[in-house]
Amino acid sequence: MTATQDQAEIFGGGAAKLSDKRSFDGSDVSSIPAFVFGEELAEIADSDPRVIVLTADLASANRATDFAARHPERFFNLGIAEKGMITTAAGIASCGYVPFAATFASFSALLCAEQIRTDCAYPRMPVRIVGHHSGMSMGFYGTSHHALEDLGVLRTFADLTVVCATDENHLRAVLRASVDHPGAMYIRLGRGRDPEVYAEVPDITLGKAIRLREGADLTIVATGSEVKPALDAAESLAAQGISARVVDMHTVAPLDVDEVLAAARDTGAILTVEEHNVTNGLGTAVAEALFEGGARAVPFRKHGVPDEYIPVGPPAALYAKYRLDAPGIVEVAKELLR
Repeated sequence: MTATQDQAEIFGGGAAKLSDKRSFDGSDVSSIPAFVFGEELAEIADSDPRVIVLTADLASANRATDFAARHPERFFNLGIAEKGMITTAAGIASCGYVPFAATFASFSALLCAEQIRTDCAYPRMPVRIVGHHSGMSMGFYGTSHHALEDLGVLRTFADLTVVCATDENHLRAVLRASVDHPGAMYIRLGRGRDPEVYAEVPDITLGKAIRLREGADLTIVATGSEVKPALDAAESLAAQGISARVVDMHTVAPLDVDEVLAAARDTGAILTVEEHNVTNGLGTAVAEALFEGGARAVPFRKHGVPDEYIPVGPPAALYAKYRLDAPGIVEVAKELLR
């Protein structure tokens, strides 16, 4: 199928057509929260003078405006100068502060990879690089604004913690846990319209996965935006007599190897699901853990975006096209079990 045909299908018809009842960005905007990034950091900063927020001309998009309104003396807009922002954040961190530097994930993780590695991770500076609108959530903006390689690039950097926020309450927990966490960190966010997984702020440990649902036939290991579709898929599978465990692997580096090996021991197969290229992301990390842990016989499949540049289109349609919605995950899980 040609790229032209791909785009014609996405815009013109099929299950993923634009005229579905969902919003064009794939979310039911009546039932989901907006970004709490700035609000939560403002709360933390009320009692912690170390917290600083920087952004690259995207304060409205990531709601850093909420922080700026309450702590203007600790907010810095660096303009469209993302690399300079990361280096500036490293300098601020060297003075004893904990800076949070936020911009689109495609810019923070990919454009600024050198600055993250050399200025932040290598000297173990407590910089929190916040990459929002990750994956293909900025569907209409195209490849330049998609971030489908960020996990694969950044999880290879030594001394860099890589975390994917799941929903509003999980993001609050991640931000709270990040303040005193040693070294540099990349925090991957969606577009701030994330369906609820956690009814309240969870008690999390960075580097420790959360088992959300038990199951015996299959374990679905998901991260970030794919956790809720994975849970919904598990519900559908249960109605068909298939028992699926669901794990929120929110920390991709360092990976919770013990949870992966427990899944291999306890369940019949493992499926990883991520809004990311299947090359070198969560799925590859889990495969490495299985191979190195001696669990090489368990049926296993990586599910995400194929190793290709995706067409332009609304995220709802793209998720359906790549089977990253709940019905698609059900199909892939059943294929694995067959």
